Amino acid sequence: MMNKIFDINNITFSYPGEQPSVKEISFAVKQGERLALLGANGSGKSTLLHLLDGLYFPQSGDITAFDNKLTEDTLEHPPFGPQFRSSVGFLFQNSDAQLFCSTVEEEIAFAPLQLQWKKAEIVQRIDDVLNLLEIAHLRDRTPQNLSGGEKKRVALASLLVVNPSVLLLDEPTAGLDPRSQSMLLEILEQLNEQAGITLITATHDLTLLPHLADRALVLGEDHCLKADGNTHEILHNTDLLLSVNLIHAHAHRHGDTIHRHPHYHITEHEHTHGIDS
Repeated sequence: MMNKIFDINNITFSYPGEQPSVKEISFAVKQGERLALLGANGSGKSTLLHLLDGLYFPQSGDITAFDNKLTEDTLEHPPFGPQFRSSVGFLFQNSDAQLFCSTVEEEIAFAPLQLQWKKAEIVQRIDDVLNLLEIAHLRDRTPQNLSGGEKKRVALASLLVVNPSVLLLDEPTAGLDPRSQSMLLEILEQLNEQAGITLITATHDLTLLPHLADRALVLGEDHCLKADGNTHEILHNTDLLLSVNLIHAHAHRHGDTIHRHPHYHITEHEHTHGIDS
């Protein structure tokens, strides 16, 4: 039986002076799951990832992570705080937001150094992740001068170096060319299948959903949870997808009858990844 990693209990979160971005949401995440947070832009997907990462904290409700309450206080004290930070990695939508060192090697070494690992162990782990992500040739390059796909892999390497058990992914393929998208999806699949890493991905791209997750939580534009089910069921629930503005209906008339055909809100990914049929 899989262990429960996160238990989210009726959480609500608002930015200062604004209406709730996440409203009365409850769900649980088990070890090894591939879960998607699905919703239109502005529905609260990214905010929910930030809450799971302990970057924000709900005004009501609570989050339990690894059998500990996730609060500002618990994150500030060992052993839970350091353990949580090494166990949960956050891959931002914009890789530039998390790349700040002068070389790729220094970028990957940053977290192990903060955790005061031994030098030999750091060197070995850097080599391991450089080889895993096929970026050893970028070791001495400046991250800011890399391509979008290379930056994404360096950002991922900076997380994987400390052996996380959970990855939080915010629109991970956004802005990537088709080849880089495919490579990243293959890496994520390998991490889940071979290393057992739990993947929680925020996305609005339905064409990528079958490649990213087996289960999906659907957020509405009212910031509430509308559905929790397997990806196949979610993708074929046209009424649900219409109601949360993930697809739109194109209407045309045949005589006195109006027909509506759903159209997916798709991106450049549509030419490389199709929706499950």
